[in-house]
Amino acid sequence: MNQLHQLLPALCLSTVLTVSAEEGFTDLMDGKSFEGWKKATENTDTWKIEDGAFVARGKRCHLFYVGDDKPFKNFHLKVEVMTEPNSNGGIYFHTAYQDKGWPQKGFESQVNVTQKDWIKTGSLYGLVNVSRSFSEDNKWWTQEIIVEDKVVTVKVDGEIVLQYTEPAGAEPGEPYTRKLDQGTFGLQAHDPDSVVRYRNIRVKRL
Repeated sequence: MNQLHQLLPALCLSTVLTVSAEEGFTDLMDGKSFEGWKKATENTDTWKIEDGAFVARGKRCHLFYVGDDKPFKNFHLKVEVMTEPNSNGGIYFHTAYQDKGWPQKGFESQVNVTQKDWIKTGSLYGLVNVSRSFSEDNKWWTQEIIVEDKVVTVKVDGEIVLQYTEPAGAEPGEPYTRKLDQGTFGLQAHDPDSVVRYRNIRVKRL
């Protein structure tokens, strides 16, 4: 009986690890440091780590993933997000490190529940704008971004917020490209009145 009790936890652990491996997701943060990430050079003290999350609290500053030399083109990204009331943030993809200003390459998946900007969580900012909020302040939600060739799908807690197909012959915009390509990921600290938390960031290449 004792041997069985000792064996069961090991079997359970093995099952969990196998399921995780089958999903094929890779963690992009360790919850303890900024390893694999690089802050923009402006207002670097805006970013902190608290309780396993990246916390954006302060003046504008973007945090970019630099832990993989291979760009992300087709992928499934999952990020757990929580906002305090009247907060604005964002998750960038197909972007590139930029030392200051608003990232010009790639797309921003909006993070905004109650901040005054009418463009709400999950929108592809400036391209496909959603006025309804699919999330709540002070409550963790999972924001998913899936890119498969010319199709972008954004989900919040499993519900599809939008699906965008890039038109044939689309050209990069100016100054914000908003053109499907490849690149890395970025997180936004928007303004001093916003507090946004990001954690459990993981990705699967497709």
